[in-house]
Amino acid sequence: MIKRFHVLYVGQIDLDNVGLHGTPANDRRYSSQRLSEVFATARDVSRTMDELGYHALWMAEHHFQREGYECLPNLVQLGLWLATQTKRLKFGCAFNVLPMWHPIRLAEDYAMADIVTDGRVIMGVGRGYHSREVETFGAPLIDAEANREYFEEQLQLLLKCFNEEAFHFKGKYFECPPPVDYRGYRLKDITVVPRPKHLPVDIWMPIASGRTIDMMARYGLKAMVTLNGEKILDDVVREYHAACARHGRPKQLGEDMIWGAGLYLAASQEEAIRRVEPAHDERYKWFAPFGFVRYADDQGRTWGTPGAPASIPSIRDGVKQKAWFCGTPAEVIEGIKSIEAKYPGLDDFMIHWAEGLSPAEFKDQLRWFARDVMPAFGEARLAAE
Repeated sequence: MIKRFHVLYVGQIDLDNVGLHGTPANDRRYSSQRLSEVFATARDVSRTMDELGYHALWMAEHHFQREGYECLPNLVQLGLWLATQTKRLKFGCAFNVLPMWHPIRLAEDYAMADIVTDGRVIMGVGRGYHSREVETFGAPLIDAEANREYFEEQLQLLLKCFNEEAFHFKGKYFECPPPVDYRGYRLKDITVVPRPKHLPVDIWMPIASGRTIDMMARYGLKAMVTLNGEKILDDVVREYHAACARHGRPKQLGEDMIWGAGLYLAASQEEAIRRVEPAHDERYKWFAPFGFVRYADDQGRTWGTPGAPASIPSIRDGVKQKAWFCGTPAEVIEGIKSIEAKYPGLDDFMIHWAEGLSPAEFKDQLRWFARDVMPAFGEARLAAE
């Protein structure tokens, strides 16, 4: 039963000339001042969400994006600041790209934020997908197998930082501490100072592949899936559920998952599609080349696989796939409930902010959604019944 509502903001500025035939993504350039506006935007949206009863704002770590799509380089630091600007809203890391960090530095930063915000920053990790970012930081990405191996070793070290009072870790890439002399003795172990206040730490990760799902289940990570078509969504929910059971972590179907979708509210579905279409198309101009069109054709084949579509999707494709919900509050409620009904453990729904939608328009959508959609779910629904 959905009872908590989230928002995903990847860190775009207020883009101009958006849409399929607007400025090509690779041609966008903005000044440092414009690129810095994302911090005020995150603050303003956070305050709006805080007032309206949303659970968490999730943001994405990225680097070097002069195009203006993803301009937030440090999520723990940003979440810590936003917690001082709000009263109760949580701030999720979607995601700290682990190959661009030393795991101990990330563990220390998160522990400090967890303590001083009293648990309002949510840990999330990912392997990365921009070669410009990850490879520039000296970590592998183009070699997917090396990236996977490097990430898993980093995750093991991160978990030791959180869960062990003192430890020694030696892997292929990291040895912590190294066997050096210190103040008259030989180092054998270290203690991370501080450790988080709230243990065990809930760690979230996006579902990217079957191998990723098995690793997530093995280490007890929670899952996020967003903008997946209905068929792909069902496949990954069931695969995650089965993997958790396989590794001795049984759950209800949909438990420990956040499901995200795009949406737009209007007086009719046609009006909603017309109004959100340029913003939707701007998103996919940027993201489709990275392979982020997780839709299936009529034969169940994922887009981009042999024989299936490989083009940039339209908003009508998204609505048909139930990756986007457009229309009146009643139509959006019906669409979300059609997915909710399949998964008894699903508690969390996330709104994906279409990258071409202005902050002012998006905040209007958040207010409308909170007023006319949220009461149909969760605690408000139970109270009404």
